[in-house]
Amino acid sequence: MAEAHHKMHPADYDFHPPTAPRPSKSVCDGKRPIQRDEAQALLQTGLRLGVVSSHKRREWPKYVWAVDDSGDVYEAKLGDDQRRYHGYRLAEDDEAMRRWVLDEWSKRNAT
Repeated sequence: MAEAHHKMHPADYDFHPPTAPRPSKSVCDGKRPIQRDEAQALLQTGLRLGVVSSHKRREWPKYVWAVDDSGDVYEAKLGDDQRRYHGYRLAEDDEAMRRWVLDEWSKRNAT
């Protein structure tokens, strides 16, 4: 059963419990609720554009990055079960990574 370690708002994820943010975890919806369809679309776009880590678990990249319409950067990490990704917004204090993702996103969307 999935737990909401990165959620402040339950949205439509059917987590049990609906929210359970850990102090040590970034929350994906700290600025606004992110619906499942939007999260899935961001993940798929990141995969399609190849904004992914070179480190893989089996055939899947360990990390996938995406940028939403308002310019917020998200990171999805492949879970220990290697079947689903767990996403969260990259905080402003991770400026180097955010800048790299924004640059790659811009380059890859331009083509």
